[in-house]
Order: sequence, then structure tokens, then C-alpha cells
Amino acid sequence: MDKTDFDTAKDRVRERLNKYTVKAFQMIPKMDNPRILDVGCGTGVPTLKLAELSNGRITALDVDQNAIDSLKRKITESGLSGRVEAIRQSMLDMDFMAESFDIIWAEGSINHVGFKRGLTEWGRLLKPKGCLAVHDGKDGLAQKLDDIPASGYELLGYFNLDKQTWKKEYYFPIQRLINETRSKHGNDRDMLALLDKEQREIEGFKTDPASCCSVFFVMRKR
Repeated sequence: MDKTDFDTAKDRVRERLNKYTVKAFQMIPKMDNPRILDVGCGTGVPTLKLAELSNGRITALDVDQNAIDSLKRKITESGLSGRVEAIRQSMLDMDFMAESFDIIWAEGSINHVGFKRGLTEWGRLLKPKGCLAVHDGKDGLAQKLDDIPASGYELLGYFNLDKQTWKKEYYFPIQRLINETRSKHGNDRDMLALLDKEQREIEGFKTDPASCCSVFFVMRKR
């Protein structure tokens, strides 16, 4: 197994969380062929699920070139080149025209700009009655619920992913993957360095599981 194989296996674990992408998407009023912006798409696990759910056109962006390259390969392999575009761009430097998108999707990325700032700045890119779905940490939940209407949105719904969900659906499966990979590649320094990095995230969860609790918010621009 090389890094690409490990990343592919990690993506398969990440797909376990797609059920929550589906749950959030089902809160959005039905749209025909929506234009979707996926902010901070990473390797595109939710991106491809959105393509399946929406039958829309998706622009997926991330600052990580390796992640974008991985997503581009998946887009080609899935026959989605006509509907999904992956671009390397910072969410701090988005230059799309105003009211370009029906839906903006952000799983685990809005923290890089701040919740209220993201809602305010990204709202410019949404069409009237367009929807924004944000998966973010549970910290400051009461303030975030206040920020939604204050930023010009109607809250359509939200739900929590608690520490047991993250433990069962993600962190324990990733731990098994790390252990299995380490047993097979104990002499590969590059692989061990990668596994050590992944292990540090696991240890952070073990030390403070509550910090990994998260919330999916779905809202509509007023």
C-alpha cells in the first residue's frame, strides 16, 4: 500500500458519513438541476454524493492540490466530467459572480473563515432563496443559531453528530486502518510519518471526544 492506496482506503471510511450528507440534502427544497458550490471539498467524498443526489452541476474547490488531483481522477472515473468541476482555489479568494449558485455546501470548512463571516460573505454568491448547508463544530451552538437569522437566512433545520457517532463511524475505523497499514509497512519511513500524523488526530479525539461533536445546519437565504 502506498499513500494513494491509503488515501483511497481512508475515503472509504469517510463514506460512512455520507448518510449525514444525504440527511442534510433532504432538508433542502427540491430543485431541478441546481448549481452547487462545494467549499473546501477535500478529496470529494461529499462532492460525488451531491452529484448523485442532485443531478446538478457542481463546482468543488479546495486549496490542497493533492486533494483536487484526487477528486479530478474520481470525476473522470465516475463519468462526471460534464457535471462536476474541481478547482484549486482558496475559500478566502473566491471570485464567482454574485448570485451564481442555488446551493452552497461546506462540510468541515467554514471554521477556516469563521461561522458568521462565512454566512455573510457566501450569501452574496447565493441566488435568492438559495440554500446553504454547513457542517461545523458544536462549540458556540447558541451563538451560531443566532447568527443564522442575523445574517439573512431562514433556518430549515439542524442536527447533531455526537461523540459516539464520530467514534463508531470514523475514528475507530480509521484506527483499524492505521494499525493494519502500520503492520504491513513498518519499515517505510514515509508511510510511518503519514500514519503518525493520522494517529495524532486519533489521540486528539481520545483526549477530548466532546471537541469532535459537530452540527449540520441547513438554511435558506431570505
